[in-house]
Amino acid sequence: MTRPVPTLGNPKNTIEILNKYKFVFQKRYGQNFLIDEHVLGKIIRSAGITEEDFVIEIGPGIGTLTQYLAASAREVAAIEIDDALIPILEDTLSGYDNVTVIHDDVLKVDLTRLAEEKNGGRPVKVVANLPYYITTPIIMGLFENHVPLDSITIMVQKEVADRMKTGPGSKDYGALSLAVQYYARPELVANVPPNCFMPRPRVGSAVIRLTRHEKPPVEVQDEKLMFGIIRASFNQRRKTLVNGLGNAPELHLPKEKTAAVLEEMGLSPSVRGEALDLAGFAELSNRLKKILE
Repeated sequence: MTRPVPTLGNPKNTIEILNKYKFVFQKRYGQNFLIDEHVLGKIIRSAGITEEDFVIEIGPGIGTLTQYLAASAREVAAIEIDDALIPILEDTLSGYDNVTVIHDDVLKVDLTRLAEEKNGGRPVKVVANLPYYITTPIIMGLFENHVPLDSITIMVQKEVADRMKTGPGSKDYGALSLAVQYYARPELVANVPPNCFMPRPRVGSAVIRLTRHEKPPVEVQDEKLMFGIIRASFNQRRKTLVNGLGNAPELHLPKEKTAAVLEEMGLSPSVRGEALDLAGFAELSNRLKKILE
């Protein structure tokens, strides 16, 4: 079936819709709507959306990206928290019979069940324009809850995209970098300047695609322990790994034992977390697990 051509994505039509509904932007939801058709097309292409795909969109706003997704995908589920946007979405998506709008907080939606119901449990593609304040909880929720994912293609603050793809030694390197790289392969798709949004954000944005690994790149005996070690290592960046882990009450790791394990790995007891790559944290976790058993 031929879908309607998207009508949103340019400033004129966006302003018309906002005026029609007297929409007021909510700062608490970090709302910035895309008004650049070139960027919208790039998101669809980089996400690899085909007519076979079931897509979950997080935060559809007025339905700009949703229209593009609906024109390309088999079916779209768009999850929107803002009450004021629901009547607008009913209007802007009225021509598409393959979109379901779910009025809820994405952190409370059972996405695994949604994938089961709509896609037979097969891997889904997630696409989103995410506000800064909720980017990490959403991404980590998708991975840690083991939602069946093919890929996540998201618009985020440029600084967050840099964090996801960077390696040891960089000031941007941290717990988010390691978590993303454990679960997926990050690939920067495009940098997006503030003038592509309404209203204009104060900082630049970027589109990044996270392609889910079929199997994590490192072998870890206890994922929960490894991520506990990673979080403790970066909670106090200036401290050594020995002190950072020793100060984490949930880990109960004696400093002398952590120091001994680091020496077994050929590392100085004064090493900091930012010096270890994913393989290093996996090895450290596996060795410490034996001590904790």
